[in-house]
Amino acid sequence: MVASPIKVRPLFATPFAEVRLPGCERLNRELEALFLQRETEEHRNPTPSHVPQQETFESRFNLFRWTDACVQELRAFMLNAVGQMVLETTSLKVHDLARLSFQNHTWFHITRYAGSFVAHNHPLASWSAVYCVRAGESAAQHPTSGVLRFLDVRQGANAYLDPANDTLHRAFALAPVEIKLEAGQLVIFPSYVFHEVAPFYGSDTRITVASNCWFA
Repeated sequence: MVASPIKVRPLFATPFAEVRLPGCERLNRELEALFLQRETEEHRNPTPSHVPQQETFESRFNLFRWTDACVQELRAFMLNAVGQMVLETTSLKVHDLARLSFQNHTWFHITRYAGSFVAHNHPLASWSAVYCVRAGESAAQHPTSGVLRFLDVRQGANAYLDPANDTLHRAFALAPVEIKLEAGQLVIFPSYVFHEVAPFYGSDTRITVASNCWFA
């Protein structure tokens, strides 16, 4: 008897998307100047879910309510990309999505030397996104400086490793995914995914905008 060809399917897959904003230099300069200007107690998140770090400033979650032109330009880019992600990964059509109420919490982070962010997820949203305004200086002696790290959603999947499962292809790999963001890069992912930011060892600043989105 001849066996039929084996069929491999990526079940329990987790969708990730990456979008690049072309010609982002002018917008990022304006965003950086605005965020640095408003890195004040007035705009600091008053109820952080983590232990605040002196090296990392987290703003309030109302960024996309600001009327500044550069913020509204970023808002249009990010939320349109999230909408495209929904259309690509669900059975919803454009007219279905148009009938939904689209809500978000959005904020910015300014990170300086040794700043990081603990592993967390966002259980009260469906989609999350991170946009890089400024990647910050690379540190040769710290190759993972400032990387955005996504943890495996399959708890316990790496409890036993041997040569037959320790070198799985990326889609099935039992290891975190690390992304070293570049200016103008947007990453979109399901909000249930735990993620963290490794300590940043550049001598300047790393600036990102994060958004959690939900629909009704």
